[in-house]
Amino acid sequence: MNAADLRLFHLVVKSESFHNAAAIAGISAPALSKRISKLETDLGVQLIYRTTRRLTLTDAGKTLATYAKDIDQQVNEAVAATIESGEGMSGTINISVPTVSGELLLAEAIAEFGMLYPDITVNMRMENQFVDLVKAGIDLAIRSGVLKDSSLKAKHLIDSQWVACCSPKYLAAKGLATHPTQLSAHACLVYAHTHTHNNAQQYEWPFYHDKKTLKVNVESRFTSNNANALKNAALTGLGIVYVPKCCVYQELSNGSLVELFDGYLAKSVGVYAVYPFTRHMPLKIRRLIDHLYTAYKAKHSYFE
Repeated sequence: MNAADLRLFHLVVKSESFHNAAAIAGISAPALSKRISKLETDLGVQLIYRTTRRLTLTDAGKTLATYAKDIDQQVNEAVAATIESGEGMSGTINISVPTVSGELLLAEAIAEFGMLYPDITVNMRMENQFVDLVKAGIDLAIRSGVLKDSSLKAKHLIDSQWVACCSPKYLAAKGLATHPTQLSAHACLVYAHTHTHNNAQQYEWPFYHDKKTLKVNVESRFTSNNANALKNAALTGLGIVYVPKCCVYQELSNGSLVELFDGYLAKSVGVYAVYPFTRHMPLKIRRLIDHLYTAYKAKHSYFE
């Protein structure tokens, strides 16, 4: 018995006809019938009941058909895995990363990856838009939030906690906001591309307390799709900002920004390595994902 005979058996089962299966396989019907008979002899069981009108699988035939249908896939996987093991760590990787993580840790992590694998060239794009990976020729993207495209695969890297904060200068001028509902009386700095908005200037910030969700509508005093621009605006005392904690971690640590609303948590979103679906991920992509996972975990305190 060999894989070729199992393929032929699967064709017969799928086609429900020796004639049609033979045509697909490119051999004569008598030759195909002989191959199936030899398979039955090798296995010591009858696989198919043959009549002039139809073919019927025996119990043994049904059992074999369950496994035979995957034979092509298994052969292809074996070939792809063999090729992968010998491909080496070389070539080009096109990666798209968000600006916050890109500036915080990914640029450095990818540079370290390049030092480990000198035959790999990495083209890194910093952008916050959810681009079509296949159309844009992107091998790997780092993205946060919910994965909606079912044609993509994702590996969870870390959860990113957000915070609402402002500068001591703003507090001195406007007073302390102790509850999220008080935001309507304050100047808010909005990360534009991430928040649900009701009109051109009103946005929704979620908070969580005692397993309950509180969604607060805020009016934007200053809007940007760049978290660092918002952080700098907050540092000048312009208003209250709602951004990923990793973006303001240092400022919260040194006191130049102050986290608000004790007891209320801002949202937390997953950060993922996203890539087009492939049955056999190239070795260099898998190694890069593992490297970036380690880089995120090394800075876990920035995200928690």
